[in-house]
Amino acid sequence: MEKPDNYAVVARITGAHGIKGWVKVHSYTQPAENVFSYKPWRVKLDGRWQEIEADSFRAQGKGNVAHLCGIDDRNEAEALSGLDICVLREQFDALEGGDHYWYQLQGLKVFSVDGDSRVLLGEVAGFLETGANDVLVVKGVTDSIDQKERLIPYVDQFLLKVDTDAGEILVDWDPEF
Repeated sequence: MEKPDNYAVVARITGAHGIKGWVKVHSYTQPAENVFSYKPWRVKLDGRWQEIEADSFRAQGKGNVAHLCGIDDRNEAEALSGLDICVLREQFDALEGGDHYWYQLQGLKVFSVDGDSRVLLGEVAGFLETGANDVLVVKGVTDSIDQKERLIPYVDQFLLKVDTDAGEILVDWDPEF
């Protein structure tokens, strides 16, 4: 059995679509329809990893919808709302040139460089897509200066260094902001 850290979140089921068991799928892949090329999907339901399979899918409005095998009515589809869709990380191609998948950055400690010292801002809790650039959602941890949430643009102007081996990201960001 795989360990949970072998999985990466590629999408989220955001609700039911129609009455025949279809679900709305918010994809984190680029382009969004790539989520359907990863198989099998796994969800954590009732504390256990379970495989699910989309037997049909299509673009719908600004997102995607999918029909999942064995889910044939709206109530069953609604029960899956809010679940993250995960796949084994080994399915991803290696990235070059200092690029990272979001799952590789999740949980890294974020430090702001202030002269020769570093200030712990918190940990990467998630990401936002703004269209112009991605944004790190950094939440304070117990040993940081505070518990506030910071939104730091993931652009070269603020990003100094990403060191996944050390588990940290260095940014040029005012700790008071």
